[in-house]
Amino acid sequence: MEKEKSAAKLLQEKLCVQRKNGVLRTSEEDMKLCDEYCEGYKSFMDTAKIEREAVEFAEAAAVKAGYKPFEKNMSLKAGDKVYYVNRKKAVILAYIGKEPVLQGVHIAAAHIDSPRLDLKQNPLYENDETAYFKTHYYGGIKKYQWGTIPLALHGVIVKADGTAVRVSIGEDESDPVFCVTDLLPHLAQEQMKRSAGEILKGEELNILIGSRPFRDDDVSEKVKLNIMSLLNEKYGITESDFVSAELEAVPALKARDIGFDRSMIGAYGHDDKVCAYTALTALLDCKEIPQKTAVVVLTDKEETGSDGNTGLRSSYLKYFIHDLAECFGMDGRTVLSRSECLSADVNAAFDPTFPDVVERRNAAFINYGVVVTKFTGSRGKSGTSDASAEFVGRVRKLMDDNNVVWQTGELGKVDLGGGGTVAAYIANLNVDTIDVGVPVLCMHAPYEIVSKLDVYMTYKAFVSFLSE
Repeated sequence: MEKEKSAAKLLQEKLCVQRKNGVLRTSEEDMKLCDEYCEGYKSFMDTAKIEREAVEFAEAAAVKAGYKPFEKNMSLKAGDKVYYVNRKKAVILAYIGKEPVLQGVHIAAAHIDSPRLDLKQNPLYENDETAYFKTHYYGGIKKYQWGTIPLALHGVIVKADGTAVRVSIGEDESDPVFCVTDLLPHLAQEQMKRSAGEILKGEELNILIGSRPFRDDDVSEKVKLNIMSLLNEKYGITESDFVSAELEAVPALKARDIGFDRSMIGAYGHDDKVCAYTALTALLDCKEIPQKTAVVVLTDKEETGSDGNTGLRSSYLKYFIHDLAECFGMDGRTVLSRSECLSADVNAAFDPTFPDVVERRNAAFINYGVVVTKFTGSRGKSGTSDASAEFVGRVRKLMDDNNVVWQTGELGKVDLGGGGTVAAYIANLNVDTIDVGVPVLCMHAPYEIVSKLDVYMTYKAFVSFLSE
């Protein structure tokens, strides 16, 4: 019987899927590399809270690594490195490979925007001797999660004379922070009768910014005037300048290790900066000239549908590939049709506290490695590209050949919702595309959680793909 059991066990291991925690499949040496890599990632998360800052980080790192600004019809050869910044909110980097571009390129595409509170165009007001900013939330959020947490303000103000002023308040220990107020439980009986989606309504996401009045009895709205006086002194702006501003309120929280074992990272904006950082560093760390030209796209506006000229429904990626092809006297359409893309986006990690929203056999788990998501969409696979079996097989072999710990996953049960990524918009260019990324706990919350192992394995996956 013992022999038969042993034979059966061997047969089971050979024929059946064996799920095993990735930490148990990773050497101690690789785990040390994983932890070291994640220190750089945490620093990035504290530096690049918004898309403009992520682009600045990427551009500075690219220039340091020898990348040059891309120009139409420039002379290029294998080993050259170029980059293109689109309106300060999206960036493309390309490392020219040994094979002719006509054979296609390898693309990794991630988004660098995250859910947040944007200031309205006329945000500043005073109510009962207290000053506030009015906001319009950006992306899919649980609005109640944004009350009573410290907020920082990031972005740019373009003044009437056309000059731009950078804003970043709330990140340094000496900075003030801001906050959306909420009711105390003792007085919230009526509020608690609201549905969860309306415990804090959109128009109640008002950011508290001041309470001291300007010392002059001849004016009304003294608190508002005092705030404007302070802003004018620091930034040289007037209230009308808010009309041409992009100011984003984000959690004033640092990336921190989570757990006694320090196995996880908590931070704002893992979705999708965790994939942006891993894809970017994978390209910058390529020591050898890749066989195929490697392209990394860090894009904007995914959380609101990828529309606009900095989102991937725009044509800027297509135009870049066409212009790149023309540098070699080749046709961009043919290059795209022979290209492959890892759409670098996160997936929902299984949460044991809320197990009923996923189908366990097809859910992603933390510490089980990078997630390969064949399709996203919702219900009847609406809004997804659904990668072919051939391309899934190609990616599967790539992971296995390079000792990448990986898993598959879906975005919840079939009829519960799902979600979208940029994959469909790249696949629509006739590019073989599949989603590859990190499983995330508390996704779209002000503070999200990822496993360090999964971050590192995602980096290894992009290294394997981009260095081919």
